[in-house]
Amino acid sequence: MNKTEISSVIRKLAIEAGEKIMEIYGTDDFEVKSKSDESPVTLADETADAHIFAGLRAAFPDAAIVTEEQSDTHSEASNTFFIVDPLDGTKEFIKRRGDFTVNIAYVEDGVPTMGVVYAPAKKRLFLTDANGKSFEEQGDHKADVAGEMKPISVSTPDESALIVVASKSHLTDETKDYIGKYNVADSRSAGSSLKFCLVATGEADLYPRVGRTMEWDTAAGQAVLLGAGGKVVRFDNHEPLTYGKPIFENPYFIAYAPGITLQKA
Repeated sequence: MNKTEISSVIRKLAIEAGEKIMEIYGTDDFEVKSKSDESPVTLADETADAHIFAGLRAAFPDAAIVTEEQSDTHSEASNTFFIVDPLDGTKEFIKRRGDFTVNIAYVEDGVPTMGVVYAPAKKRLFLTDANGKSFEEQGDHKADVAGEMKPISVSTPDESALIVVASKSHLTDETKDYIGKYNVADSRSAGSSLKFCLVATGEADLYPRVGRTMEWDTAAGQAVLLGAGGKVVRFDNHEPLTYGKPIFENPYFIAYAPGITLQKA
């Protein structure tokens, strides 16, 4: 497929979905339902999902598409596909903390090579171009008019004073124990896939996730991080984190800037 078109389409759909999410975010009240796994879902998740799915299907009618909110897509068996989390950080959305994102990625042969992460409440937009290089778009984030594209790159980490980013809602004791194996100068918390983006921009050096995630939670963020020179590996054996796994479930993982000596679990 034409990668310039992929980059353009996923950017536009993410911004449009963000606009729909913010309309609901700005209302006085919205219904919160529970899915079968007891995780929350809102009208914003469902509205953004429907818009993104329809847009991808119209632009790429033959492509495989996996999306969190449509369970019938979870039986997809391709290793090249679009994968969508229309509202990552639903808990942050419900609590009105702003750390939620729209995530769309394109996976090729098990590797997320292109992606967009849009945080509409934070007014931050991260994306890859047709060559897989990552940028943060400046400006007002208009769907039909691209702003200035600022190239982003991971830090050159100082192993004696690392900056670690971890989850706001899922900071486990195991994660704390693992972080304790490093010389940490500063610890930051962030919701959703923004953690990948903070490593991608050099605002953090290391993001370990010792907890359950699904591929739609991580694919777009991983694409942005890879395009900024970063790495994402499995927690258990430090092999690259790949996609298209059974039921799209991830193992624990570590996202980081090269130059860090990874500690064993």
